[in-house]
Amino acid sequence: MMKILVTGGAGFIGSNFILYLMEKYPEYKIVNLDKLTYAGNLENLKSVEKNPNYMFIRGDICDRKTVEEAMTGCDMVVHFAAESHVDRSIGGPAIFIRTNIVGTEILLEVAKELNIKRFHHVSTDEVFGTLSLDNLEEKFNEDTPYSPRSPYAASKAGSDHLVRAFVETYNFPATISNCTNNYGPFQFPEKIIPLFITNALQNKPLPIYGQGKAVRDYLYVIDHCEAIDLIIHKGKIGETYCIGGDSEKNGAEIAKTILALLDKPKNLITFVEDRKGHDMRYAMDHSKVTNELGWQPSVTFEEGIKKTIEWYKTNKPWWQKVIVKNT
Repeated sequence: MMKILVTGGAGFIGSNFILYLMEKYPEYKIVNLDKLTYAGNLENLKSVEKNPNYMFIRGDICDRKTVEEAMTGCDMVVHFAAESHVDRSIGGPAIFIRTNIVGTEILLEVAKELNIKRFHHVSTDEVFGTLSLDNLEEKFNEDTPYSPRSPYAASKAGSDHLVRAFVETYNFPATISNCTNNYGPFQFPEKIIPLFITNALQNKPLPIYGQGKAVRDYLYVIDHCEAIDLIIHKGKIGETYCIGGDSEKNGAEIAKTILALLDKPKNLITFVEDRKGHDMRYAMDHSKVTNELGWQPSVTFEEGIKKTIEWYKTNKPWWQKVIVKNT
């Protein structure tokens, strides 16, 4: 019987991953450890909350006692818990250092002491810095040097280095994945796609940084869940895997696509002052995880954005409550 601790399981990607696991492996036991910050929402997991194989523990990954309680008896840890919003990190870096670096170190220490069989650390493409808009053939890969340019990216880079240090120093059984921008159901409406969808549904402006030329590679969240599933079951210990969506879009393209699908006017697009230290392009070469584990994105951006819009249209009470709670 496999028992997995998922940290940050009430967040956007974490909750999708728990739902994915419980559907694919109904015999697995899942422990969800989440602090329930503004981005954590137990309503994401209402469909499994009474399942006897699911347990929720409210707690902070920086609290060693809570971590020990949650991890005891588990075979595997999948670590999503993180402060993840770049703008918030620019306004207040300290909580990012505490959660993303100190919290990861505590998880690693406890996992080492409890002889956890596999620890998977979920990271981001932002640790690699930025790519040029002039060379669209260039992409990040597992050998790209780290060059974080925001406090958020620096904190995630620090946590990645800690995981690798544990692998090298203690022969610790860990893997790492660095993914591109996720989108899909349950995403908190501060990130670009759910923000633009919910604003458009309310006929509010869609704020685009600078001239809207910054490019991101978009990955439908269920594709990401499938990649992590393959890595934790078949990935090689000590390895890093880059996960990309093959869907590069800039802010202006995202806005126009959403407005067109919702039949809303283009004049809702509003250009605002650019973000400090704004990375202009992220793109990921996922050939390693494709060649070694057989994964590739299965949901095109055109399909994924339609599914996502439909989810936010259908689940209006979910996002209205989230917005009111955090204003």
